[in-house]
Amino acid sequence: MIKSIRELKNVKGKTVLLRADFNVPIQNGKVVDAFRIIKALPTIKYLQSKKAKIIIVSHAGKDGSQSLAPVHKVLAKQVKNIFVPEVFGSKTEKAVGDMKPGDVVLLENLRMERGEKENDVVFAKKLAKLADIYVNEAFPVSHRAQASIVLVPKYLPSYAGLQLVEEIKQLSKCLHPKHPFLFILGGAKFDTKMPLLNKYLKIADHVFIGGALANNFFKAEGFDVKKSLVDDGNFGIEKLLKNKKLIIPCDFVMDNEMIVDVGPDAVKALLPIIQKAKTIVWNGPLGFYEKGFTKATKTLLSALARAKAETIIGGGDTAALISPKMEKQFTFVSTGGGATLDFLTKGTLPGIKALDK
Repeated sequence: MIKSIRELKNVKGKTVLLRADFNVPIQNGKVVDAFRIIKALPTIKYLQSKKAKIIIVSHAGKDGSQSLAPVHKVLAKQVKNIFVPEVFGSKTEKAVGDMKPGDVVLLENLRMERGEKENDVVFAKKLAKLADIYVNEAFPVSHRAQASIVLVPKYLPSYAGLQLVEEIKQLSKCLHPKHPFLFILGGAKFDTKMPLLNKYLKIADHVFIGGALANNFFKAEGFDVKKSLVDDGNFGIEKLLKNKKLIIPCDFVMDNEMIVDVGPDAVKALLPIIQKAKTIVWNGPLGFYEKGFTKATKTLLSALARAKAETIIGGGDTAALISPKMEKQFTFVSTGGGATLDFLTKGTLPGIKALDK
């Protein structure tokens, strides 16, 4: 059974290894979207209030070349007694040894160490040796079988951070939703979304397809999609089109011979379904948002913000288009991207299983 950090007893002076996910967009040395950092703050401050010593570990980027120094600048405005990133190695033990209750040390990008992505036992033991307690507050990377996610919990008493607990609680509602239930799926990469689509066509009352995923259906229906992004392979789309729960956009926006967004009539046609729904789950933008085609996504977000239903928004690209003010109008906005997709499909993640002991 997963234990929350609220179940921790007498952690004053003890060292906590907090696995966060600060893999956030950084441009010109500055964090441009601090959503994931902000969501980790309650856990950090809770542990500080209990006078724990906190070592935060995170990755940034895929190749390990990105420094967490810009993240430290954001944290330093919110967290007292937090020290600059320390590169994992000989200096780390001294930095940890010098810590006082309530201090926070942010270690440098975990992926600078090969042992992290390689899920190396020796590396995991080195991390575990630094602390008395392990806390997972890294939902967005908990679908990865990597050392700091699945191995370190084997060597330390392990707990879930406050945001991780909330992710599990809210996303679990999607597995047993209140009906009528509307599921909205956008984005790209049909092969990764197929298990999710098949599952929620069984669970939901309506499934609306947007983003580049819809292009595959337009093509199957005989539309000339020209240079639009489509996936290679046969995904059984003809069979899916016969499912009465499936809703394909009735119009779309084209630019330079590419379908770049869902059309206004398609969004308008969804409004009656939104008004009647009791649960709405949405993952993936409806348009090519990287190129500025966000109109349909923003229009739909506004409609969902006014809905009476429980509204759960998958993280990643969709969350990036939600302002802090608008976020409060939804039941829940996930911090995950691929992790959210995997949880919605499987109901758990490797990082969650590692805590369940």
